[in-house]
Amino acid sequence: MAKQTSDAKKSGALQKLKADLASGAVGCAYVFHGEESYLREYYLGELRKALVPAGFEEFNYHRLEGRDLTVQTISETAEAMPMMAERTLVVVTDLDLFKMPEDQRERMIAFLEDIPPYCCVVFVYDTIPYSPNGTMKKLNKAIGDYVQVVEFKAADSSDLIPWIVRRFRALDKEIDRATAEYLVFLCGGLMTGLVPEIQKIAAYAKGKTITQKDIDAVADPVLSAETFKLTDAVIKGNRDRAAAILGDLLKMQIEHRIILGALGSQIRRLYTARIAIDSGKDKYWLMELWGMKSDYQAKLLLNAARQTTSDWCADAVKQCQVLDRRMKSENTIDEAGELKLLLVRLGARRV
Repeated sequence: MAKQTSDAKKSGALQKLKADLASGAVGCAYVFHGEESYLREYYLGELRKALVPAGFEEFNYHRLEGRDLTVQTISETAEAMPMMAERTLVVVTDLDLFKMPEDQRERMIAFLEDIPPYCCVVFVYDTIPYSPNGTMKKLNKAIGDYVQVVEFKAADSSDLIPWIVRRFRALDKEIDRATAEYLVFLCGGLMTGLVPEIQKIAAYAKGKTITQKDIDAVADPVLSAETFKLTDAVIKGNRDRAAAILGDLLKMQIEHRIILGALGSQIRRLYTARIAIDSGKDKYWLMELWGMKSDYQAKLLLNAARQTTSDWCADAVKQCQVLDRRMKSENTIDEAGELKLLLVRLGARRV
C-alpha cells in the first residue's frame, strides 16, 4: 500500500475525504472521530454508496465492534475478496488503537502497512475518544503513513446556517439567518441534535416562515442556553423568571453540580465580556477566546455584560466557586436549596 503524499497530509482531512469520494480514489484506511456524529455517519454512508453495490452488502460490507476484537479478525475480514464489486468496506467501531495489548499493537502496525488494495477499513470512534499516545512512536508513524484521520467538528456558522435553511426548505418552510442563529444558540451547534429539532419545529409551525416563537414552543434547549437565560434573568432582577428556569432544570433531574458548573461557566464568560467592554476589545476577541463559531453568542454576551459591573461578575464567579467546593466537601448539604440561595444572593448584589 502506497504512503500518503505530503500534500495530502497538509490538506484538510475532511476536504481530502471529499476529494477521494468525488474522484473515486477512496483510500485504504481512515479514522473517523469527533463530536459531530451526523457528519461522521453521513460520510460513512457516502463511503458505503461508493464502494458497496446494492444487494451485495452481505459480501462486501462488514461491521466489527471494538470490544474483544483481535487484529486477526480484522485482517481476515479485510482479506475476504469482494463479490461483484471492486472493493469491500470494513467498519471497526470503538477499537482504541492506543490501548491494545503490545502484541496486538504490533500486529495492527503490520496490518496497516499491508491492507489489501481492494479493501477500505474505517476505524470509527463513537462512544470513546480518539486520543493518540505520543509515546507509541511506531503506531503513530504507521497511522501517519497509512491512515487518513478525519475529525468531524461542529460546523462553522458559514456552513451551519445555510444547512439549516436547506433542511427547513426541504420541509417546505423558510427561516431567516437571525432566526437560524437563535436556533443554534438555543439547541446547540451540532447537526446531530439539530435534525430532530428542525423536524419538530417545522411540523409545529403554522406559517411558511419559522419564527422564534415557533422554536421556543417545541424545541428542547441545551443546558448552556438555559443557564444563559438564567443569568440574564438574574442580572435583570427578574427573580421569578430565574426561579422558574432553575425549577425547570431541577425537574429535568439534571445533577445539581452539573447545573452549578454550567452556571459558573456562563458567569465566567459574562465576566470576560465585561472585561472586553472595559478594555475596549470587541466581539472577535471573545469569539477567539471561547472558540465561538459565530458572533451571535458573542453579541448576546456583550449585551448582557453591559448590564453588569466588573465587581459583580468577579463576586459572582467567587460565589460559584465557593458553592462548588462546598458541594464537593459537605456530605449533608442541601444542593438544590443552595442553588436557589445562590440566585437570591446574586440577584441581591446585581447593582
